[in-house]
Parts: sequence; C-alpha cells; structure tokens
Amino acid sequence: MPARGKATIRDVACRAGVSAATVSRVLSNHGPVSEDVRMRVQQAINALGYRPNRIARSFRTQRSNFIGLIISDVENPFYTSLVRAVEDTAYAQGYSLLLCNSDEDVEKERAYIQFMADERVAGVIGSPASEQETSFAPLFDAGIPVVSVDRRSLRTPVDTVLLDNLASARDLTRYLIARGHRRIAAILPNVSITSGRERLAGFVQAMQEAGLPVDPALICEGKGFEAFGMQAMHYLLGLSDPPTAIFAGNNLITLGVLKALQEHGLRMAEDIDVAGHDEMPWMSLLAKPIIVAAQPIREMGQRAMDLLLARMNGDAQPPREVKLPPRLVVHQLNATAKAAACGEARR
Repeated sequence: MPARGKATIRDVACRAGVSAATVSRVLSNHGPVSEDVRMRVQQAINALGYRPNRIARSFRTQRSNFIGLIISDVENPFYTSLVRAVEDTAYAQGYSLLLCNSDEDVEKERAYIQFMADERVAGVIGSPASEQETSFAPLFDAGIPVVSVDRRSLRTPVDTVLLDNLASARDLTRYLIARGHRRIAAILPNVSITSGRERLAGFVQAMQEAGLPVDPALICEGKGFEAFGMQAMHYLLGLSDPPTAIFAGNNLITLGVLKALQEHGLRMAEDIDVAGHDEMPWMSLLAKPIIVAAQPIREMGQRAMDLLLARMNGDAQPPREVKLPPRLVVHQLNATAKAAACGEARR
C-alpha cells in the first residue's frame, strides 16, 4: 500500500476496483458514473489520502483550478478586505486564489497579466493600475474571463464592480458644507483612475451646488498613500489662507492627514473638520468624530466573483457594470472606551 498522500490515480483505481479513466471521471465530475462507483472511488481517495496533480490536470483540461486576483496595493486595508471576500467566495466554489500586487505600476501589472495567461488560470479579477493603459488582451487571447473591481478598464471593456464614487464624495462634501465650512480642500488619489476622478467630480459638484468657489490651490492629487496624505496636509496648512475642512479621498490619505494634524498640534473637529473615504477599524478609537463613506467591500468582492463564475460557465452577455451605493458613518471613541481611557490616564 502506498504511503498516505503519495498514492497515484492507479492506486485509487485498484483499491476501488475500477479503471483509472473512471477515477478521472469522478474527479472531474464529467461523464456517466453510478452513485455506487462514485462512493467507492471517494472512499479509496479518502483512505489513500490521494491528491490530484493540479498541473497535470490543467494540461488535460486546459483550465486550472486557480482564480487570479491582481490588486493595486496589498498594504491598503481596502484591498486586504477585498481579497478576503473574493477568496471566501472562490473557496466555496472549489477554487484557490493566486494573488498578485501591482503596486500601481502598469509594467508590473502587465507582467502579472501575462503570467496569469501563461498559467491558464480559470479566471481573473483585477483592479487596473490605469484605466487607459491596463490591457487584459493576453487573457482574452487565452480565453480567460476577466472582471474589473473598484476601477474601470477602458482599453478592454469587461464586467465591472464599482462603488458610486461620485455620490460618496458629493455626500461627504455636502456634510462639510452643512457644518458651515466654505473653504474646503480635497486630497485625492490619482485622478487618472476611476475612484480618484469620480471622487473629484463629486467634490466639485457639491461645491458648485452650494455656490462655493473651487480653488485649484485646495485640490491635491497624487498616489493614494499615507505619505502623500501627510505631504498634502502640510502644504495646505502652510497656505496663507488654509482650509477649515478636508475631504480625504481614501483611507491611507485620511491616516496621513490625521498624522499631519497631530504634528501641527491641531484638533480634529475643533480646529479643522475631516471627512474621509473608506471605513477602517482604527477609526472607532478616535477621540473626536470623523465622518467616512463606508464601501460595501465584501459585497464588491462577492459580486465580482459571481460575475466571473458566470463568465466561466459560458455567460456571453455584453459587459455589465455593477455600481454599489456608499454608506456614510460617523466614527468616534464610544463612551465606555472613553471612560476607560480617562480612568487609565488618572492612574
């Protein structure tokens, strides 16, 4: 008897009293097999600890058991949550995840797209590094379906799952205006990608609706990282007429803004108001309230995976776009935590 985990398909066939071809039909769930035979084969697989050779199987079927996921920034908690949502849905359907991080670099992304095509993954979900430059053509040429999430791909139209970014930015800016602010700054991720461009449009729309000027000096745009948020906030506070409120275009920018305010000795919600994009767990620890647009990240990942599975199963409809609504949430340190913190400080 072979060592457990080292058995071959022939060992399984011998133990079950069937041919290797029958075992293969059971494993692929393709072709006529009686329930009695299927049960005997499964019992033999369990007893021997047999594990199918995924590489060999992909050569036979021209399709692997992996879903490719190409994200833009693995350090961004938004993408961490998205990965979890996609992985949970993929695993439930019997697929494993192959994760690649493009670092917002089109050339690196292009290499990963080609890698996915060469590996003949079953399907790919991607968050394009660039609307204009990202091309999924190598995947299409290999017959591999693609779904875009969080951002659009204009060169190669595919099914897309997005947040309603314009509505979220507009509503956050309206909140700041309702608080009495007239000089509001926006610190935004790259406006050449979907989320950055649409959040800028939402900010401008809310300002114009209120009859407020949109001052170009108060709009900062760059890579959506914490360091950029800090740099932009330092610049804005150095202006002769600094803003009284900030719209921060993503979670890492918000973190950078808060750190810069701390360095300047300014108190959020007292000296300056901040409205941020994306809900993060650490926000419940803030001593002062902050309003954020919470994205339905789990639903975004699940919907993207559902669309991909449909394409993998032969769905031939024209590309679709799913746009999900944001939810505005006010975060602050709750009363219990605040009392505990004060008690600790008194000791």
